[in-house]
Amino acid sequence: LAFAAALMVLLAACGSGAPGTPTAIDGPLLVGAAADLQPAFIEVGAEFTAHSGIDVTFSFGSSGHLAQQVIEGAPIDVFASANADFVSQVLHAGVGDAQSRQTYAFGRIVIWALAERWNNWTSLPALSDDQDVKVIAIANPEHAPYGIAARDALLAAGVWDEVQDRLIFGENIADTQRLAATGNADAAIVALSLALASDERNNGQGNTRWTIIDDDLHRPLEQQILVVTSEPRRREDAQAFVDFVLSDAGQAAMQRFGFERPPAPSGDIAGPPDAAGTTLTARDTHHASFRRH
Repeated sequence: LAFAAALMVLLAACGSGAPGTPTAIDGPLLVGAAADLQPAFIEVGAEFTAHSGIDVTFSFGSSGHLAQQVIEGAPIDVFASANADFVSQVLHAGVGDAQSRQTYAFGRIVIWALAERWNNWTSLPALSDDQDVKVIAIANPEHAPYGIAARDALLAAGVWDEVQDRLIFGENIADTQRLAATGNADAAIVALSLALASDERNNGQGNTRWTIIDDDLHRPLEQQILVVTSEPRRREDAQAFVDFVLSDAGQAAMQRFGFERPPAPSGDIAGPPDAAGTTLTARDTHHASFRRH
Protein backbone atom coordinates (compact mmCIF):
# COMPACT_ATOMS: atom_id res chain seq x y z
CA LEU A 1 0.00 0.00 0.00
CA ALA A 2 2.85 2.39 0.83
CA PHE A 3 4.38 1.61 -2.56
CA ALA A 4 1.10 2.31 -4.37
CA ALA A 5 0.66 5.57 -2.47
CA ALA A 6 4.18 6.69 -3.39
CA LEU A 7 3.53 5.93 -7.04
CA MET A 8 0.26 7.88 -6.96
CA VAL A 9 2.14 10.93 -5.74
CA LEU A 10 4.76 10.51 -8.47
CA LEU A 11 2.14 9.98 -11.14
CA ALA A 12 0.23 13.06 -10.03
CA ALA A 13 3.42 15.06 -10.40
CA CYS A 14 4.19 13.88 -13.93
CA GLY A 15 0.91 12.71 -15.50
CA SER A 16 0.03 9.05 -15.87
CA GLY A 17 0.69 8.69 -19.59
CA ALA A 18 0.57 5.54 -21.68
CA PRO A 19 2.85 2.58 -21.08
CA GLY A 20 6.41 3.45 -22.01
CA THR A 21 5.66 7.18 -22.23
CA PRO A 22 8.71 9.26 -21.25
CA THR A 23 8.31 10.83 -17.82
CA ALA A 24 9.58 14.24 -16.82
CA ILE A 25 10.54 13.45 -13.25
CA ASP A 26 13.64 15.06 -11.84
CA GLY A 27 15.34 13.60 -8.84
CA PRO A 28 16.64 10.19 -7.80
CA LEU A 29 16.60 7.12 -9.98
CA LEU A 30 13.52 5.08 -9.03
CA VAL A 31 13.97 1.30 -8.82
CA GLY A 32 10.93 -0.93 -8.38
CA ALA A 33 12.35 -4.02 -6.72
CA ALA A 34 11.03 -7.35 -5.45
CA ALA A 35 10.64 -7.41 -1.68
CA ASP A 36 13.30 -10.11 -1.19
CA LEU A 37 15.88 -7.60 -2.41
CA GLN A 38 15.39 -5.01 0.32
CA PRO A 39 18.37 -5.85 2.56
CA ALA A 40 20.77 -6.34 -0.34
CA PHE A 41 19.60 -3.42 -2.48
CA ILE A 42 19.81 -0.94 0.40
CA GLU A 43 23.52 -1.76 0.51
CA VAL A 44 23.88 -1.89 -3.27
CA GLY A 45 22.12 1.47 -3.60
CA ALA A 46 24.39 3.16 -1.06
CA GLU A 47 27.49 1.81 -2.79
CA PHE A 48 26.15 2.77 -6.22
CA THR A 49 25.52 6.34 -5.09
CA ALA A 50 28.96 6.59 -3.49
CA HIS A 51 30.55 5.25 -6.67
CA SER A 52 28.53 7.19 -9.25
CA GLY A 53 27.08 10.22 -7.50
CA ILE A 54 23.62 9.14 -8.73
CA ASP A 55 20.93 9.07 -6.04
CA VAL A 56 18.59 6.09 -6.07
CA THR A 57 15.24 5.44 -4.38
CA PHE A 58 13.65 2.02 -3.99
CA SER A 59 10.04 0.89 -3.90
CA PHE A 60 9.78 -2.73 -2.75
CA GLY A 61 6.82 -5.01 -3.40
CA SER A 62 5.72 -8.20 -5.11
CA SER A 63 7.10 -8.64 -8.61
CA GLY A 64 3.64 -9.12 -10.10
CA HIS A 65 2.29 -5.89 -8.65
CA LEU A 66 5.41 -4.00 -9.69
CA ALA A 67 5.16 -5.36 -13.23
CA GLN A 68 1.57 -4.16 -13.47
CA GLN A 69 2.55 -0.71 -12.22
CA VAL A 70 5.29 -0.51 -14.83
CA ILE A 71 2.93 -1.59 -17.62
CA GLU A 72 0.41 1.04 -16.52
CA GLY A 73 3.00 3.79 -16.85
CA ALA A 74 4.35 4.23 -13.34
CA PRO A 75 7.49 6.41 -13.35
CA ILE A 76 9.88 3.59 -12.55
CA ASP A 77 13.32 3.62 -14.17
CA VAL A 78 14.49 0.09 -13.34
CA PHE A 79 12.43 -3.03 -12.63
CA ALA A 80 14.16 -5.72 -10.56
CA SER A 81 11.97 -8.82 -10.49
CA ALA A 82 12.27 -11.98 -8.41
CA ASN A 83 11.75 -14.07 -11.54
CA ALA A 84 12.02 -13.91 -15.32
CA ASP A 85 8.31 -14.30 -16.11
CA PHE A 86 7.25 -10.86 -14.91
CA VAL A 87 10.08 -9.24 -16.87
CA SER A 88 8.76 -11.05 -19.95
CA GLN A 89 5.29 -9.77 -19.14
CA VAL A 90 6.55 -6.17 -19.08
CA LEU A 91 8.42 -6.58 -22.35
CA HIS A 92 5.42 -8.23 -24.02
CA ALA A 93 3.41 -5.14 -23.08
CA GLY A 94 5.83 -3.04 -25.09
CA VAL A 95 7.63 -1.51 -22.11
CA GLY A 96 11.34 -1.65 -21.34
CA ASP A 97 14.62 -2.07 -23.17
CA ALA A 98 15.01 -5.75 -24.04
CA GLN A 99 18.76 -5.25 -24.56
CA SER A 100 19.14 -4.31 -20.90
CA ARG A 101 17.52 -7.51 -19.61
CA GLN A 102 19.90 -9.42 -17.35
CA THR A 103 19.79 -12.24 -14.83
CA TYR A 104 21.39 -10.72 -11.75
CA ALA A 105 20.88 -13.43 -9.09
CA PHE A 106 19.31 -16.74 -8.13
CA GLY A 107 17.31 -16.82 -4.90
CA ARG A 108 16.58 -19.53 -2.33
CA ILE A 109 13.68 -20.24 0.02
CA VAL A 110 13.77 -21.34 3.65
CA ILE A 111 11.43 -22.43 6.42
CA TRP A 112 11.57 -19.59 8.95
CA ALA A 113 10.08 -19.06 12.40
CA LEU A 114 10.57 -17.37 15.73
CA ALA A 115 12.81 -19.38 18.04
CA GLU A 116 9.91 -19.91 20.46
CA ARG A 117 7.87 -21.58 17.70
CA TRP A 118 10.71 -23.56 16.14
CA ASN A 119 10.54 -27.36 16.31
CA ASN A 120 13.68 -28.38 14.44
CA TRP A 121 11.97 -28.84 11.07
CA THR A 122 14.55 -30.20 8.67
CA SER A 123 12.22 -30.53 5.68
CA LEU A 124 8.78 -29.62 4.40
CA PRO A 125 7.35 -33.05 5.36
CA ALA A 126 8.62 -32.48 8.92
CA LEU A 127 6.85 -29.12 8.98
CA SER A 128 3.68 -30.65 7.56
CA ASP A 129 3.68 -33.50 10.07
CA ASP A 130 3.98 -31.18 13.07
CA GLN A 131 0.44 -30.96 14.43
CA ASP A 132 1.39 -27.97 16.58
CA VAL A 133 1.85 -25.97 13.38
CA LYS A 134 -1.59 -24.52 12.77
CA VAL A 135 -0.72 -21.67 10.37
CA ILE A 136 1.97 -21.49 7.68
CA ALA A 137 2.57 -18.28 5.73
CA ILE A 138 3.69 -18.15 2.11
CA ALA A 139 3.70 -15.26 -0.33
CA ASN A 140 0.68 -15.09 -2.61
CA PRO A 141 1.62 -17.23 -5.63
CA GLU A 142 -0.69 -15.17 -7.84
CA HIS A 143 1.84 -12.35 -7.97
CA ALA A 144 4.87 -13.25 -5.84
CA PRO A 145 7.63 -15.47 -7.32
CA TYR A 146 8.72 -16.66 -3.89
CA GLY A 147 5.15 -17.74 -3.27
CA ILE A 148 5.22 -19.67 -6.53
CA ALA A 149 8.43 -21.37 -5.40
CA ALA A 150 6.89 -22.18 -2.00
CA ARG A 151 3.80 -23.68 -3.63
CA ASP A 152 5.90 -25.69 -6.08
CA ALA A 153 8.10 -27.01 -3.27
CA LEU A 154 5.11 -28.05 -1.15
CA LEU A 155 3.63 -29.83 -4.15
CA ALA A 156 6.90 -31.54 -5.05
CA ALA A 157 7.40 -32.62 -1.43
CA GLY A 158 3.96 -34.24 -1.54
CA VAL A 159 2.52 -32.21 1.35
CA TRP A 160 0.38 -29.61 -0.40
CA ASP A 161 -2.90 -31.35 0.44
CA GLU A 162 -1.86 -31.67 4.09
CA VAL A 163 -0.96 -28.00 4.53
CA GLN A 164 -3.34 -26.22 2.15
CA ASP A 165 -5.95 -25.52 4.84
CA ARG A 166 -3.23 -24.13 7.12
CA LEU A 167 -1.85 -21.60 4.63
CA ILE A 168 -2.18 -17.84 4.79
CA PHE A 169 -0.84 -15.57 2.06
CA GLY A 170 1.39 -12.53 2.45
CA GLU A 171 1.14 -9.73 -0.10
CA ASN A 172 4.84 -10.14 -0.81
CA ILE A 173 7.72 -12.08 0.72
CA ALA A 174 8.51 -9.39 3.31
CA ASP A 175 4.88 -9.35 4.41
CA THR A 176 5.01 -13.14 4.63
CA GLN A 177 7.94 -12.95 7.04
CA ARG A 178 6.06 -10.32 9.05
CA LEU A 179 3.16 -12.72 9.55
CA ALA A 180 5.47 -15.20 11.28
CA ALA A 181 7.47 -12.52 13.10
CA THR A 182 4.30 -11.13 14.69
CA GLY A 183 2.95 -14.53 15.71
CA ASN A 184 0.17 -14.60 13.14
CA ALA A 185 1.75 -17.72 11.63
CA ASP A 186 3.70 -20.50 13.30
CA ALA A 187 6.15 -20.67 10.42
CA ALA A 188 6.72 -19.10 7.03
CA ILE A 189 8.43 -19.98 3.79
CA VAL A 190 10.51 -16.91 2.99
CA ALA A 191 13.54 -15.75 1.04
CA LEU A 192 16.95 -16.72 2.36
CA SER A 193 17.92 -13.05 2.01
CA LEU A 194 15.30 -12.04 4.58
CA ALA A 195 16.31 -14.82 6.96
CA LEU A 196 19.92 -13.66 6.84
CA ALA A 197 18.89 -10.02 7.26
CA SER A 198 16.85 -10.99 10.32
CA ASP A 199 19.88 -12.74 11.80
CA GLU A 200 21.93 -9.60 11.20
CA ARG A 201 19.35 -7.30 12.82
CA ASN A 202 19.26 -9.55 15.88
CA ASN A 203 23.07 -9.53 16.12
CA GLY A 204 23.11 -13.32 16.25
CA GLN A 205 21.02 -13.39 19.44
CA GLY A 206 19.08 -16.44 18.22
CA ASN A 207 15.60 -14.93 18.12
CA THR A 208 14.74 -16.77 14.91
CA ARG A 209 15.50 -20.10 13.27
CA TRP A 210 15.48 -21.30 9.69
CA THR A 211 16.40 -24.20 7.46
CA ILE A 212 17.02 -24.01 3.73
CA ILE A 213 14.68 -25.83 1.34
CA ASP A 214 16.10 -28.13 -1.33
CA ASP A 215 16.10 -26.13 -4.55
CA ASP A 216 15.37 -29.27 -6.55
CA LEU A 217 11.79 -28.94 -5.27
CA HIS A 218 11.01 -25.80 -7.27
CA ARG A 219 11.89 -24.03 -10.46
CA PRO A 220 14.99 -21.84 -10.14
CA LEU A 221 14.30 -18.37 -8.77
CA GLU A 222 16.10 -16.69 -11.65
CA GLN A 223 15.88 -13.01 -10.81
CA GLN A 224 16.03 -10.55 -13.69
CA ILE A 225 16.43 -6.81 -14.03
CA LEU A 226 15.29 -4.44 -16.79
CA VAL A 227 15.64 -0.77 -17.69
CA VAL A 228 12.07 0.43 -18.17
CA THR A 229 12.38 4.20 -18.45
CA SER A 230 12.06 5.47 -22.00
CA GLU A 231 13.50 8.90 -21.31
CA PRO A 232 17.02 9.15 -22.73
CA ARG A 233 18.36 11.36 -19.95
CA ARG A 234 17.35 8.80 -17.32
CA ARG A 235 18.12 5.68 -19.31
CA GLU A 236 21.87 6.13 -18.99
CA ASP A 237 21.65 6.33 -15.19
CA ALA A 238 19.28 3.36 -15.13
CA GLN A 239 21.71 1.26 -17.16
CA ALA A 240 24.52 2.34 -14.86
CA PHE A 241 22.57 0.93 -11.91
CA VAL A 242 21.96 -2.37 -13.72
CA ASP A 243 25.66 -2.60 -14.55
CA PHE A 244 26.58 -1.92 -10.92
CA VAL A 245 24.28 -4.68 -9.64
CA LEU A 246 26.12 -7.07 -11.96
CA SER A 247 29.57 -5.78 -10.98
CA ASP A 248 31.84 -7.48 -8.45
CA ALA A 249 30.93 -4.87 -5.84
CA GLY A 250 27.21 -5.28 -6.41
CA GLN A 251 27.40 -9.06 -6.44
CA ALA A 252 29.43 -9.10 -3.20
CA ALA A 253 26.52 -7.36 -1.45
CA MET A 254 24.03 -9.72 -3.06
CA GLN A 255 25.96 -12.82 -2.05
CA ARG A 256 26.23 -11.63 1.55
CA PHE A 257 22.45 -12.00 1.70
CA GLY A 258 22.45 -15.46 0.19
CA PHE A 259 21.88 -14.70 -3.48
CA GLU A 260 23.70 -16.92 -5.95
CA ARG A 261 25.66 -15.11 -8.60
CA PRO A 262 24.60 -16.00 -12.14
CA PRO A 263 27.22 -17.92 -14.11
CA ALA A 264 29.55 -16.01 -16.38
CA PRO A 265 28.91 -16.57 -20.10
CA SER A 266 31.95 -18.86 -20.29
CA GLY A 267 30.71 -21.08 -17.44
CA ASP A 268 30.86 -21.16 -13.69
CA ILE A 269 32.65 -18.40 -11.81
CA ALA A 270 35.59 -19.74 -9.87
CA GLY A 271 35.28 -19.37 -6.13
CA PRO A 272 37.76 -19.82 -3.29
CA PRO A 273 39.46 -23.19 -2.75
CA ASP A 274 37.94 -25.46 -0.12
CA ALA A 275 39.89 -27.09 2.71
CA ALA A 276 41.09 -29.84 0.38
CA GLY A 277 42.42 -27.32 -2.11
CA THR A 278 39.67 -27.98 -4.69
CA THR A 279 38.40 -24.88 -6.45
CA LEU A 280 34.70 -24.36 -5.87
CA THR A 281 32.33 -22.88 -8.42
CA ALA A 282 30.08 -19.98 -7.43
CA ARG A 283 27.14 -22.38 -7.10
CA ASP A 284 29.14 -24.82 -4.92
CA THR A 285 30.32 -22.00 -2.67
CA HIS A 286 26.82 -20.64 -2.29
CA HIS A 287 25.29 -23.98 -1.40
CA ALA A 288 28.05 -24.81 1.08
CA SER A 289 27.68 -21.46 2.87
CA PHE A 290 23.94 -21.49 3.57
CA ARG A 291 22.47 -24.69 4.91
CA ARG A 292 20.77 -24.41 8.25
CA HIS A 293 20.64 -21.92 11.11
